[in-house]
Parts: sequence; structure tokens; C-alpha cells
Amino acid sequence: MRRHQQEVGAAFPALVFWAVAAAAGLPLASVKAASTSGTAIESIVIEGSVSGGSTINNTINKQDPAVLAAMTKTFADQMAASSEAKAQAEGKAAELATKLGFTSAAVVEFFKILGEQDVPEEKVPARLIEVAIHFAQTRDALATLAPDDPHTAELARSAKEVLDSGRLTEADILLDQAREGELAALRQARELKQKAQEAEDRHALNAAKLLAGRGNIALTQLRYVEAAEHFKQATVLVPSGHPDELADYLHRQADALYRQGDEQGDNAALRKSIETWHLVLEQRSRERVPLEWAMTQSNLGNALEALGERESGTARLEEAVAVYRAALEERTRERVPLKWAMTQNNLGNALRALGERESGTARLEEAVAAYRAALDEYPRERVPLKWAKAQMNLGAALGTLGEHENGTTHLEEAVAAYRAALEEYPRERVPLKWAMTQSNLGNALEALGERESGTARLEEAVAAYHLSLEERTRERVPIDWAVTQYALGIALQALGDRESGMAGLKALKAAAAAWEACLTIAPPEWVQSVKTRRDETQAEIGRRSAK
Repeated sequence: MRRHQQEVGAAFPALVFWAVAAAAGLPLASVKAASTSGTAIESIVIEGSVSGGSTINNTINKQDPAVLAAMTKTFADQMAASSEAKAQAEGKAAELATKLGFTSAAVVEFFKILGEQDVPEEKVPARLIEVAIHFAQTRDALATLAPDDPHTAELARSAKEVLDSGRLTEADILLDQAREGELAALRQARELKQKAQEAEDRHALNAAKLLAGRGNIALTQLRYVEAAEHFKQATVLVPSGHPDELADYLHRQADALYRQGDEQGDNAALRKSIETWHLVLEQRSRERVPLEWAMTQSNLGNALEALGERESGTARLEEAVAVYRAALEERTRERVPLKWAMTQNNLGNALRALGERESGTARLEEAVAAYRAALDEYPRERVPLKWAKAQMNLGAALGTLGEHENGTTHLEEAVAAYRAALEEYPRERVPLKWAMTQSNLGNALEALGERESGTARLEEAVAAYHLSLEERTRERVPIDWAVTQYALGIALQALGDRESGMAGLKALKAAAAAWEACLTIAPPEWVQSVKTRRDETQAEIGRRSAK
């Protein structure tokens, strides 16, 4: 997944690893694919597509992630769970339900959905927030629905009741039946011409709402393709003269397509999302709704940037830069400072991606400027996590800029940015983000160590990698573990080359061991290059030992 907070978060590439991987002969495409989760990637939450998120976010973010993960396992496989575990999970679900304003049965269903979808433990809190928000949106939409037909109204009321009790599939069936009723009424109105155009429009909008309700249920169950289709069908039903409703359903369709493309690696879905965002812009003109136009431009930029990262050319990334700059024309710092900062952050991501593909440094310097601008409106005391993510983004851009230059100034600044991010990424609260930051810090320190005399920086890099591996275990995140082992080997080899005697020999042996560990997980295309490094180091160990 990509990296957007609200509309966009942060991607933090392993700065030095790309360079050393290229020098070792590793295929860069494979390295980048394997390193993605280790570079501070975060899924996007598209603005304006959900409601009631603040309370849900605050409530769930205050929960212990380990407890939420344990509850997911318990409710997903209750046959294997002990009575005590069930009782504890049910009690916690009841407590959480009270805070969220849902029934206990609904909250239990949320955890079952996460278990059935096999959501990774570290993503349980984020996915739980997503599920809860879509559930709340569905419930709220049903509460405002008032079909004319008594039978349809009863079906909608029943759907809300079973939805509140957590019976999502049953609610989906009832909504489908209600939709058929509304569509039947719509067909009758059109065929007989007995009702006024106003009544026809009302039935059409009700049917669209029902379809959107099904789309929300699909989103709640993380079925993005199905959700997009429901929202697409809803757009077909919206009568002329209702641009806001049409724009809303198109927005939701584009959102669902983006999620499918971003989270499932579906480039076709990303392309369709881009097309749909352009349709949204046709309804949300700059003249009529300037801030919504700017929001849509930024969301379009997210999809363009995500697809551009996966394509070899730069056209998508160039377009992403252009639409982010367009959004900033309405999202001014004076008007909406936090949105301005968010868009600056997004712009920085696209510029940095372009800079990584170009030989010059102009794009990277622009990216650094954009991230620094974002930090100006992300005060640590008010938005500490956004501040930390922006620091990580800044560190990534500075590190890449440092790789393009001969000096050490930008690498020093990258180290400082990563150390700053660690202040708001404590190990006990966000262990994997803490480990990722330690690994990125190790990359910057290793690059500095290669350019400086002495061994202090290299020793710091080795220490940072070892700390990262305490949370990036082979069992938990195997590919990240292997990538970090490889980077550790690079730092240890450089340390061994600089030191003589037993200290140097010890470092070389540790480097060979790190590459040996990497080989147990490394994809086939890595194996030969990793073996070559290991074998060369072992040969050097043999030469030194023979003296």
C-alpha cells in the first residue's frame, strides 16, 4: 500500500539499501517490492468518503493493538479458544461497543470479519477503524432513508435492525430486496407516467441510497471491487439536476477502486480510479465548489502517484505533481492550514519519487522544501503522529539527496530527521514503525560511515539494525527481516574492512552470518548476489585467519 495520511501518508525508502543492492547486482525492482513495508508505507484514507470517523479513530487508537489482535483470533476461531479467552474477548467487545455506540454483536462481527479476511496483526487497528466507520455510515444512511412504499420501508427498517445486531449478510439481503422494491416503483412511475417527475426522482435517489448502502457493507467487509460496482450502479440512477449526489457516488466509486489498486496491487483498478476521479471533477467544478474541487484534485494525485511508482516512466508522477500544485491554489495556508500541509506532504512524495529516477537533484530539493513546509503547519504538540510521518518523509528525501552528492550535510540532516521521528514512534506504542525508523536510521548512518573515516557511524548503524531486528522478526515480517539482515551485513562488512585484528575478523564473521540468514528468506532473484557477498566475505575471513 501506499503512503497517505488522510489523503496521503508517507513512503520512506530504505535509502542506502537501494545503492548497495545495485552495487551487489540485486534486481532493483525485486528489492523495492520486498522493501515496501519497511519504508513507512501507509494506506490512504480518502477524504470525504466516510462519516463519524473522529470518535471511532480516537476510541480504537487508544486500545492496545495486541489486545485487538488477540480478540480477532478469538472471535475468528472460537472453537479453539478457551472459555476464559472467550469471556475476556466478549467483555472487551462489550466495553468497546459502549464507547463506539454500537451493539456488542456488531463489534464481535467486526472482529470476525478481520479474522475471515486474514488481516495481519499489525494492520488490525487500522482495518478495525475502517470497518467501524463504514458500518456507522451504513447505519446513519439507513436511519435517514424513508421510502414511500410501506413494504420497502419495512424492509429498510428491518435492514437497519439486523445491521445494528451485526448480521451484515442478512442486512445486505434485505437492502437488495428493498432496492428491488424501489426499482419496481421507479419502473412503474416511468411506464405509467402517473406520477410527477419529483416522485420519480425521489425513488431513484432512494434506490441509489440503497445501492450505496450495499456498497458501504461491501467496504465494511473489505470487498472493494464489489463496493465500487454498487457505487457505479448508484451513479446511473441519480437523476439530472443532482450534481452533489452524483459526485458523492462517483467519489465513493473512485475511493473503492483506489483501495483495491493500492492494497491489492491492482494497477487496472488504479487506472479506473484515475478515470473516475476525472468524472468527479466534472461535477465538482472549481467555480462552484473550490475546496471540494481541490480535495478531488489531491485524491486524483494520490492515485496518479501510486500508479506512477509502479510504472517505469515518469508521466504519471509528473501529472501527480501538477494536480497537487493545482490543489494548492485553493488549499492555501491561510484558508485551510492543515489541508495545505497535507497537500504539501503529498507533493513532496511525488517530487521525491521523480527525484529518485533522475540524475539531478532539483526534484529532490523541491521535495525537501515541500516536506519542510508541511512541518511548519504540523506542530508536534498538536499533531504528533503527522509530525513524525513528515519527519520520516523529510529524512527519506534528505537521504536520497545525500546519495546524489559527495558531502555529508544532507545525510546528517536525514539522521536528525529519523531521530526526531523516533521521539513520537516509541517502541511500546508502535513497535513496527519504531523498527522501520531504526532501519532507515541505520541506512543513513551506514551511508555516512562509508564517507567518513573511523568506525563510529558504522557502529551506530549496526546498533540501529540490531534494534530493528528485535521487532522485525522472521516470524512477524519475514521479508523486512531479510532486507534488514542484508543491510546489517553491508554495515558489518564495511566495519570489518576498516578494523584490523580480532575486531575486524569478528565484524566480517557477523556480516557473513547476516547474509546467511538473509538467504533463508531471500527471493530466488536475490540468491546469487547474496551468496557472492557471503562467499567473498568468508574468503577474506579465511585469509585473515591464516595469517
